[in-house]
Amino acid sequence: MSPNAKVKDNNVVIIGAGASGLAVAEALRGRGIPARIIEQANRVGDAWYHRHPQLRLNTHRHLSALPGLAIPKAAGAFPSRDSIIRYLTDYAKRLNVPIDYGVAVTRIDRGQTGWMITTDSGHYHARHVVVATGHARIPTIPSWEGRETFGKPIIHAAKFGDLAQYRKKKILVVGAGNSGTDILNHLATIETDQVWVSVRHGPVIFPVRLFGIPMQRLSPLFAVMPVRLADAMLALTETVAFGNLAKWGLRKHPQGGITRLLDTGTAPAIDNGFVAALKAGKVTVVPEITGFEATGVRLADNQTIEPDIVIAATGYRTGLQSMLGHLDVLDASGVPKTHGDAQLDAYPGLWFTGMQPRLTGFFQLAGSTARAIALAIDRNLDLWSASLPADLFEMPMDTPSPRG
Repeated sequence: MSPNAKVKDNNVVIIGAGASGLAVAEALRGRGIPARIIEQANRVGDAWYHRHPQLRLNTHRHLSALPGLAIPKAAGAFPSRDSIIRYLTDYAKRLNVPIDYGVAVTRIDRGQTGWMITTDSGHYHARHVVVATGHARIPTIPSWEGRETFGKPIIHAAKFGDLAQYRKKKILVVGAGNSGTDILNHLATIETDQVWVSVRHGPVIFPVRLFGIPMQRLSPLFAVMPVRLADAMLALTETVAFGNLAKWGLRKHPQGGITRLLDTGTAPAIDNGFVAALKAGKVTVVPEITGFEATGVRLADNQTIEPDIVIAATGYRTGLQSMLGHLDVLDASGVPKTHGDAQLDAYPGLWFTGMQPRLTGFFQLAGSTARAIALAIDRNLDLWSASLPADLFEMPMDTPSPRG
């Protein structure tokens, strides 16, 4: 589509109709600021439909609601995937904010008075753009030596699927972080032939409950502690809950749980059966992978194992390079350099949310970040002139007047 073609003019365009994007729309609505959401999929919260059906939130229901709408009590303390799908669908309905479904953003450019968003359905202009596409958008699997010669399935944790397919199988889980431990928790509930977990560094793990208390309820307390103290408290919690897991081959990670979260975005893992399975000999810890053969997987200790299936809990990419790689707003791994109400001086009006995991959980962070962004946009809009230059774009005749 030509850059001179008609565009939709908006005060704010939010890219992504997941929890973070919906929360920003709600926070803006509360301030009387009109916004439009662009969503590549044909439904809100699309990523949740692709997660395995056994998935439950690691965060307690009371810490997982978005602003303005509680998660129903019927969803339980730790809501299921389907409960979250219903919740996000209901949340979007009550917003009364326009959502353009099936629209893929291909590029975002700085304009004279705002931002030009190029999509496969045309152009959008906005004074502010909020990128809410998530930090776990594109699953990644390492390019292990010989991977293409391996004659058995290698899948990413994002495609874990129905638990029943792993019954009586030999399974290698690569990675014991948040996703890997979640998978191991589920595998511990079924009869398997053998389960290995390959770890490079030991994870930081804490229990779902300790002495009957849901540990995630304490996460806001950990979040406001000095980092070194929070690291020490998480380490103490792990020791009290599980003892010395090095006896079963699971070493402590060299970084503390909060330090690692802030440095790499890797959240502590939540145990809900994995550790018991490890101690019972149902799960065996093995070192990192060095390569693949036709039927086997070579490990760093020179042993070779022969799983029926390999599940790679090896992380994600943001996938933002294609739309923002020409701007200096991403770090080397494709993660935005700013988050929330922070901006880069050279790119005013460009905001990011849902890109930096925190111990309190994704949903609570989505809400607090949304409020911060909405406040910053509200203050910024008051500085703009009431109208755009008439010759900047050819506007549709029915375009609403921008706030100003």
